[in-house]
Amino acid sequence: MRNDQKALADIYSRIITESNGRKVIKGDVDLDDLYLEELPDWLSDVEVRGSFYCSNNRLTTLAGAPETVEGHFYCYDNKLTTLAGAPKTVGGSFYCSNNRLTTLAGGPKTVRDSFWCPFNRLTTLAGGPETVGDSFSCSNNKLTTLAGAPKTVGGEFFCDNNKLTTLAGGPKTVRGGFYCHDNKLTTLAGAPKTVGGEFYCDDNKLTTLAGGPKTVEGEFSCANNPGNFTKRDVRAVSDVGWEIFV
Repeated sequence: MRNDQKALADIYSRIITESNGRKVIKGDVDLDDLYLEELPDWLSDVEVRGSFYCSNNRLTTLAGAPETVEGHFYCYDNKLTTLAGAPKTVGGSFYCSNNRLTTLAGGPKTVRDSFWCPFNRLTTLAGGPETVGDSFSCSNNKLTTLAGAPKTVGGEFFCDNNKLTTLAGGPKTVRGGFYCHDNKLTTLAGAPKTVGGEFYCDDNKLTTLAGGPKTVEGEFSCANNPGNFTKRDVRAVSDVGWEIFV
Protein backbone atom coordinates (compact mmCIF):
# COMPACT_ATOMS: atom_id res chain seq x y z
CA MET A 1 0.00 0.00 0.00
CA ARG A 2 1.38 3.40 -0.96
CA ASN A 3 1.51 6.24 1.56
CA ASP A 4 -1.58 8.24 0.60
CA GLN A 5 -0.71 11.33 2.64
CA LYS A 6 2.76 11.60 1.15
CA ALA A 7 1.42 11.03 -2.38
CA LEU A 8 -1.23 13.73 -1.91
CA ALA A 9 1.29 16.14 -0.43
CA ASP A 10 3.66 15.59 -3.35
CA ILE A 11 0.89 16.31 -5.85
CA TYR A 12 -0.29 19.39 -3.95
CA SER A 13 3.23 20.76 -4.02
CA ARG A 14 3.22 20.62 -7.83
CA ILE A 15 0.31 23.06 -8.24
CA ILE A 16 1.37 26.20 -10.08
CA THR A 17 -0.71 29.38 -10.18
CA GLU A 18 -0.25 31.08 -13.53
CA SER A 19 -0.37 34.84 -14.14
CA ASN A 20 -4.02 34.59 -15.21
CA GLY A 21 -4.88 32.97 -11.87
CA ARG A 22 -5.34 29.50 -13.34
CA LYS A 23 -4.09 26.61 -11.19
CA VAL A 24 -2.30 23.90 -13.14
CA ILE A 25 -0.31 20.73 -12.64
CA LYS A 26 2.11 19.99 -15.43
CA GLY A 27 2.44 16.29 -16.16
CA ASP A 28 0.54 13.29 -14.81
CA VAL A 29 -1.29 12.96 -11.49
CA ASP A 30 -1.07 9.42 -10.08
CA LEU A 31 -3.46 8.50 -7.26
CA ASP A 32 -3.71 4.79 -8.08
CA ASP A 33 -3.73 2.18 -5.29
CA LEU A 34 -4.05 4.58 -2.35
CA TYR A 35 -7.25 3.10 -0.88
CA LEU A 36 -8.85 6.52 -1.25
CA GLU A 37 -12.54 6.82 -0.40
CA GLU A 38 -12.75 10.33 -1.85
CA LEU A 39 -10.69 12.70 -3.96
CA PRO A 40 -9.21 15.79 -2.29
CA ASP A 41 -11.42 18.84 -2.96
CA TRP A 42 -8.42 21.05 -3.80
CA LEU A 43 -8.08 19.20 -7.11
CA SER A 44 -11.44 20.37 -8.45
CA ASP A 45 -10.21 23.76 -9.67
CA VAL A 46 -6.88 22.49 -11.00
CA GLU A 47 -6.17 21.91 -14.69
CA VAL A 48 -4.11 18.75 -15.23
CA ARG A 49 -1.82 19.00 -18.23
CA GLY A 50 -1.14 15.30 -18.36
CA SER A 51 -3.08 12.15 -17.47
CA PHE A 52 -5.06 11.56 -14.27
CA TYR A 53 -4.99 8.19 -12.50
CA CYS A 54 -7.29 7.27 -9.61
CA SER A 55 -7.89 3.57 -10.27
CA ASN A 56 -7.84 0.74 -7.72
CA ASN A 57 -9.26 2.78 -4.88
CA ARG A 58 -12.53 2.80 -2.94
CA LEU A 59 -14.12 5.79 -4.62
CA THR A 60 -17.91 5.94 -4.82
CA THR A 61 -17.92 9.36 -6.51
CA LEU A 62 -15.61 11.50 -8.63
CA ALA A 63 -16.40 14.66 -6.68
CA GLY A 64 -13.17 16.62 -6.42
CA ALA A 65 -11.82 15.51 -9.79
CA PRO A 66 -10.23 18.21 -11.98
CA GLU A 67 -12.56 19.84 -14.51
CA THR A 68 -10.03 19.57 -17.31
CA VAL A 69 -7.58 16.76 -18.05
CA GLU A 70 -5.47 17.14 -21.17
CA GLY A 71 -4.39 13.49 -21.20
CA HIS A 72 -6.17 10.26 -20.21
CA PHE A 73 -8.51 9.80 -17.24
CA TYR A 74 -8.45 6.42 -15.47
CA CYS A 75 -10.93 5.61 -12.70
CA TYR A 76 -11.46 1.87 -13.21
CA ASP A 77 -11.63 -0.66 -10.35
CA ASN A 78 -13.42 1.50 -7.81
CA LYS A 79 -16.93 1.45 -6.33
CA LEU A 80 -18.35 4.25 -8.45
CA THR A 81 -22.13 4.39 -8.75
CA THR A 82 -22.08 7.70 -10.63
CA LEU A 83 -19.76 9.70 -12.89
CA ALA A 84 -20.90 12.99 -11.41
CA GLY A 85 -17.84 15.13 -10.82
CA ALA A 86 -15.93 13.73 -13.80
CA PRO A 87 -14.06 16.23 -15.99
CA LYS A 88 -16.18 17.75 -18.75
CA THR A 89 -13.30 17.63 -21.18
CA VAL A 90 -10.85 14.76 -21.57
CA GLY A 91 -8.08 15.19 -24.13
CA GLY A 92 -7.21 11.50 -24.23
CA SER A 93 -9.16 8.38 -23.21
CA PHE A 94 -11.65 7.81 -20.37
CA TYR A 95 -11.70 4.43 -18.59
CA CYS A 96 -14.35 3.73 -15.96
CA SER A 97 -14.59 -0.07 -16.24
CA ASN A 98 -15.10 -2.41 -13.28
CA ASN A 99 -17.29 -0.16 -11.16
CA ARG A 100 -20.95 -0.19 -10.11
CA LEU A 101 -22.31 2.29 -12.62
CA THR A 102 -25.94 2.07 -13.70
CA THR A 103 -25.75 5.26 -15.79
CA LEU A 104 -23.15 7.33 -17.64
CA ALA A 105 -24.80 10.62 -16.68
CA GLY A 106 -22.28 13.11 -15.36
CA GLY A 107 -19.43 11.84 -17.50
CA PRO A 108 -17.57 13.74 -20.23
CA LYS A 109 -19.49 14.62 -23.40
CA THR A 110 -16.50 14.69 -25.69
CA VAL A 111 -13.62 12.21 -25.55
CA ARG A 112 -10.85 12.63 -28.07
CA ASP A 113 -9.62 9.02 -27.87
CA SER A 114 -11.37 5.99 -26.34
CA PHE A 115 -14.23 5.61 -23.85
CA TRP A 116 -14.43 2.30 -21.96
CA CYS A 117 -17.18 1.40 -19.48
CA PRO A 118 -17.34 -2.44 -19.54
CA PHE A 119 -18.04 -4.56 -16.45
CA ASN A 120 -20.51 -2.22 -14.80
CA ARG A 121 -24.26 -2.47 -14.21
CA LEU A 122 -25.40 -0.24 -17.04
CA THR A 123 -28.95 -0.61 -18.31
CA THR A 124 -28.70 2.47 -20.53
CA LEU A 125 -26.06 4.50 -22.37
CA ALA A 126 -27.99 7.74 -21.90
CA GLY A 127 -25.77 10.52 -20.63
CA GLY A 128 -22.65 9.11 -22.27
CA PRO A 129 -20.34 10.89 -24.71
CA GLU A 130 -21.81 12.10 -27.99
CA THR A 131 -18.55 11.78 -29.90
CA VAL A 132 -15.67 9.36 -29.38
CA GLY A 133 -12.53 9.77 -31.46
CA ASP A 134 -11.30 6.19 -31.08
CA SER A 135 -12.91 3.05 -29.60
CA PHE A 136 -16.01 2.73 -27.40
CA SER A 137 -16.72 -0.29 -25.20
CA CYS A 138 -19.86 -0.98 -23.17
CA SER A 139 -19.36 -4.75 -23.05
CA ASN A 140 -20.39 -6.93 -20.12
CA ASN A 141 -23.22 -4.80 -18.78
CA LYS A 142 -27.01 -5.25 -18.61
CA LEU A 143 -27.95 -3.26 -21.69
CA THR A 144 -31.17 -4.05 -23.54
CA THR A 145 -30.83 -1.08 -25.89
CA LEU A 146 -28.07 1.01 -27.49
CA ALA A 147 -30.08 4.22 -27.21
CA GLY A 148 -27.74 6.95 -26.06
CA ALA A 149 -24.67 5.48 -27.76
CA PRO A 150 -22.33 7.92 -29.54
CA LYS A 151 -23.39 8.51 -33.15
CA THR A 152 -19.83 8.52 -34.42
CA VAL A 153 -17.06 6.20 -33.24
CA GLY A 154 -13.63 6.75 -34.74
CA GLY A 155 -12.39 3.26 -33.86
CA GLU A 156 -13.99 0.02 -32.69
CA PHE A 157 -17.40 -0.38 -31.03
CA PHE A 158 -17.90 -3.16 -28.47
CA CYS A 159 -21.37 -3.97 -27.12
CA ASP A 160 -20.92 -7.72 -26.67
CA ASN A 161 -22.07 -9.69 -23.62
CA ASN A 162 -25.20 -7.69 -22.87
CA LYS A 163 -28.92 -8.40 -23.24
CA LEU A 164 -29.51 -6.60 -26.52
CA THR A 165 -32.40 -7.68 -28.71
CA THR A 166 -31.81 -4.96 -31.30
CA LEU A 167 -29.01 -2.68 -32.51
CA ALA A 168 -31.36 0.28 -32.91
CA GLY A 169 -29.94 3.42 -31.35
CA GLY A 170 -26.34 2.41 -31.99
CA PRO A 171 -23.70 4.45 -33.83
CA LYS A 172 -24.30 5.30 -37.49
CA THR A 173 -20.60 5.47 -38.33
CA VAL A 174 -17.97 3.04 -37.05
CA ARG A 175 -14.52 3.35 -38.56
CA GLY A 176 -13.18 0.24 -36.83
CA GLY A 177 -14.75 -3.11 -35.95
CA PHE A 178 -18.27 -3.65 -34.60
CA TYR A 179 -18.68 -6.41 -31.98
CA CYS A 180 -22.20 -7.37 -30.88
CA HIS A 181 -21.68 -11.07 -30.14
CA ASP A 182 -23.14 -12.84 -27.08
CA ASN A 183 -26.42 -10.96 -26.91
CA LYS A 184 -30.07 -11.84 -27.63
CA LEU A 185 -30.32 -10.24 -31.05
CA THR A 186 -33.13 -11.43 -33.30
CA THR A 187 -32.36 -8.83 -35.98
CA LEU A 188 -29.41 -6.78 -37.25
CA ALA A 189 -31.62 -3.80 -38.02
CA GLY A 190 -29.94 -0.69 -36.70
CA ALA A 191 -26.41 -1.84 -37.52
CA PRO A 192 -24.16 0.74 -39.21
CA LYS A 193 -24.24 0.55 -43.01
CA THR A 194 -20.46 0.55 -43.22
CA VAL A 195 -18.04 -1.06 -40.78
CA GLY A 196 -14.37 -0.21 -41.20
CA GLY A 197 -13.10 -3.39 -39.50
CA GLU A 198 -14.60 -6.72 -38.39
CA PHE A 199 -18.27 -7.40 -37.76
CA TYR A 200 -18.99 -10.07 -35.13
CA CYS A 201 -22.57 -11.12 -34.36
CA ASP A 202 -21.91 -14.67 -33.12
CA ASP A 203 -23.91 -16.31 -30.35
CA ASN A 204 -27.20 -14.51 -30.77
CA LYS A 205 -30.73 -15.59 -31.82
CA LEU A 206 -30.51 -14.51 -35.44
CA THR A 207 -32.55 -16.30 -38.08
CA THR A 208 -31.84 -13.65 -40.73
CA LEU A 209 -28.98 -11.31 -41.57
CA ALA A 210 -31.27 -8.70 -43.07
CA GLY A 211 -30.47 -5.23 -41.79
CA GLY A 212 -26.78 -6.00 -41.38
CA PRO A 213 -24.02 -3.71 -42.67
CA LYS A 214 -23.78 -3.34 -46.44
CA THR A 215 -20.00 -3.13 -46.31
CA VAL A 216 -17.62 -4.82 -43.89
CA GLU A 217 -13.99 -4.10 -44.62
CA GLY A 218 -12.67 -6.83 -42.31
CA GLU A 219 -14.02 -10.23 -41.23
CA PHE A 220 -17.69 -11.12 -40.87
CA SER A 221 -18.58 -13.73 -38.25
CA CYS A 222 -22.10 -14.97 -37.53
CA ALA A 223 -21.46 -18.42 -36.04
CA ASN A 224 -23.68 -20.06 -33.40
CA ASN A 225 -26.98 -18.58 -34.44
CA PRO A 226 -30.22 -20.54 -35.11
CA GLY A 227 -30.12 -19.37 -38.74
CA ASN A 228 -27.21 -21.73 -39.51
CA PHE A 229 -25.99 -19.23 -42.10
CA THR A 230 -23.79 -20.02 -45.05
CA LYS A 231 -21.11 -17.82 -46.57
CA ARG A 232 -23.49 -17.29 -49.45
CA ASP A 233 -26.09 -15.90 -47.02
CA VAL A 234 -23.53 -13.40 -45.75
CA ARG A 235 -22.48 -12.29 -49.21
CA ALA A 236 -26.13 -11.77 -50.14
CA VAL A 237 -26.40 -8.91 -47.63
CA SER A 238 -22.85 -7.64 -47.18
CA ASP A 239 -19.74 -6.91 -49.22
CA VAL A 240 -17.04 -8.48 -47.01
CA GLY A 241 -13.39 -7.58 -47.43
CA TRP A 242 -11.81 -10.52 -45.57
CA GLU A 243 -12.80 -13.92 -44.17
CA ILE A 244 -16.36 -15.06 -43.43
CA PHE A 245 -16.98 -17.32 -40.45
CA VAL A 246 -20.24 -19.23 -40.13
